[in-house]
Amino acid sequence: MNKRTGPGVRASGSPVTIGGMAEPAGRTRTGPAPIRVFLLGLMGSGKTTVGRELAARTGWPYLDNDDLVRRGTGREPAEIRATDGEDGLHAAEARAFELAVRLEPPAIVGVAAGVIDEPDKRPRLAASGHVVWLRARPETLLQRVGSGEGRRAEATDPEWVRRRAEERAPLFEMTASQVVDVDEASPGEIADRILAEL
Repeated sequence: MNKRTGPGVRASGSPVTIGGMAEPAGRTRTGPAPIRVFLLGLMGSGKTTVGRELAARTGWPYLDNDDLVRRGTGREPAEIRATDGEDGLHAAEARAFELAVRLEPPAIVGVAAGVIDEPDKRPRLAASGHVVWLRARPETLLQRVGSGEGRRAEATDPEWVRRRAEERAPLFEMTASQVVDVDEASPGEIADRILAEL
């Protein structure tokens, strides 16, 4: 584990509020808090499930990449992929990233895996909150993705998933404040490990 961030670190730019009423920066209803928790991982790593578990325990809002794409574009991610292709979706996810690093804290965010491929975005993400890599074996990812409904076509291709996992592992590791292996852990256990670091 390599901790790079902590309470009091602020990203540049104006904060984005959630639901109109934001908690004061760096605070929750019960006291000090990290500014933001970012969940990283490939498709099937459990970002949404773990994000919702953390939200239920802390009372902090959870937003995933799709939520932020909708905010930034007014469109559904599946519609963007169908009409504008993968390049159009990546552009929308880049806008979603800009919203994510400016969210008013506290907040929990599921980050698009592709963000990690952008050299300029990795240090910005690391400087903007507590970044957690939900590390999973390729076979775990494939099992969880299942038929791949609602996901990109390659999501069920074992070779594509294995290659993506191998390529992105060092990038996830260099960016993350915390690494949690999720293969044998329940969402509750994963949330426990994350909260123990906060």
